[in-house]
Parts: sequence; C-alpha cells; structure tokens
Amino acid sequence: MKQARFILQTLLCLLLLSCSPQEKQKEQQLVLHDDLGRELKLPKRPERVFALASSMTEMLFAVLDTSSIVARTPNCDYPAAVLQKPEVNNYPVDYEQVLALKPDLIFTVEGITPLEVAERLQELGVPVYYQKYETVESIFAGLEDIGRIMGREQQAKQLTDSLRQEVAQLKKRHQQSKNQQQVLAITWVDPIYVYGQNTILTDKLRILGAENAVKELFEQPYPALTREYILKLNPDVLLGGTKEELEEKFFNQYPELRKIKAYQNNQLYKPTDDLMSRPSPRVVASLWELEEFLYK
Repeated sequence: MKQARFILQTLLCLLLLSCSPQEKQKEQQLVLHDDLGRELKLPKRPERVFALASSMTEMLFAVLDTSSIVARTPNCDYPAAVLQKPEVNNYPVDYEQVLALKPDLIFTVEGITPLEVAERLQELGVPVYYQKYETVESIFAGLEDIGRIMGREQQAKQLTDSLRQEVAQLKKRHQQSKNQQQVLAITWVDPIYVYGQNTILTDKLRILGAENAVKELFEQPYPALTREYILKLNPDVLLGGTKEELEEKFFNQYPELRKIKAYQNNQLYKPTDDLMSRPSPRVVASLWELEEFLYK
C-alpha cells in the first residue's frame, strides 16, 4: 500500500514538473494589440525597450524607469538623460545595432517607421509596437498604454492626471472665446506645406479657442497648398518663423501673400519646433506657447 502511494505521488510530481514550465510560460505571455490593430505576442513583460521616434522616446522617459530604455535615435535629444543612451540609426534602421541591444520591444509612431521595417524586425525576433495620435487626449492615452505594457500604470496615471488638469484649465480659460482666430502653420516653404485639419494642431487650437485655418480634410496630414488657396484662407495668424525669417524665406518668394491678415497685423510667430512637431508629454508646453502667441 505504501509502495503504491509512493508511486502515485511520484507520478503526480512528474506530471506537475512536466506541465509547470508550459503553464508558467503561458501565464507570462503577453498579447498586445497596437494602435494599428496589429497583434504582438511577447513571451513575458518587456524589460528592455527603446523607440524609433524622438517623440516616443520622450513618452518612454516620462513613464519608465530609465534603466529599461536601452537606446535612442540620432534625433532624440530630450530629456537630457537620453544622450547617455547608445545611439541607433533609424533612417535606415541598423538591424545589426538593434539586435546587439537585445530589446524585448520597440515602440514607434505611425508614419515614422514603415511597416516593412517592423515586419523585418519581427522576423528577427524583435516586435514593434505602433501608437498613433489624433488629439491631445490620445497622447495621454498613449502614455497610459505604455504604463500598462511595462507595468508602470501608477506612474503613467499620475502624469496624465496632472497633464489633463492643465489642459482643462486652458480650455476653461478660452471656452467663451467669441473671436476664434484662424491659424495657418507652415512646415516648409517651397512648396508650401502646412499643418492640415487632421493633425494634433487642430485640437490644440480648439482647446485654446482658435481654429485651424485649413478646414478641408486632405488625404495627407501635411498638404501642399497653392498661393491662391492661402489667399482665400486669409489666416489671422501665421506660424512658421519670426517676422524676419518669414520675410526673407517666405514673403519675398510669394510677395502676393503679404495681403493676408496675419502679415498685415504682424501676427507672425515662430513656435519651438520640437513642441509643435512631437506628440509627447510636452504637448502642454506647446499649448502654453501657442496661447502666448494668440493672446498677447
């Protein structure tokens, strides 16, 4: 009887030992769905990560223990601590460098990293997680998403709660604005590329009681506009450089655009490029800067 019981116990132990690694692996496995709807399967919660976009690097530094961020791209310059990280080329992606760093997961932003690059990295055993942003709120949701993935929910929530409070205060300050200024923001002068309706700038301006002068929804977020089109828009405010810079590089090239209200009323401003172009936790700093331009 004792011998039979011993044999049974031994078999049970062997069975448990044979199953436990698989069960443990199953429990640790992380299944993610990024903002493009792509499914990623990770064997465990990622511990080593970095980003292929400078804006996303700012997101990671805002939420994570910096020891878990293992690299930066050549364009990553904020916060200052990022400069202590190894540099990885992202245009084109240096696959050898990436593999040498052994990341568990790479973050990037829609429109920054081509899907074929993500697929190649996946083939090499490195999953790539995309985020996309259409509004200020979507940036905050992205921060919380990073927190969930990396086990830093509390840190992310504390940050987003604070940022949302500041945005709410800005919105309240300008919600009764009756004279909604029409703002045109240029990104390039030849041809003239601008921030379109489907960019975060539109939401920033809405929060501040203003509007994007570009109302038409173009296929490209940053469409090229003709001089005739800009004359019809006749924006109240033009963003893209100091008065001197715009005079030299823009209005000297397109003298007929001196007719727009922004030029006539000297409403020409140069936003900080990183604040304007990067969807990051510094979006609130961008709102403050835009507020200063609009309500001097």
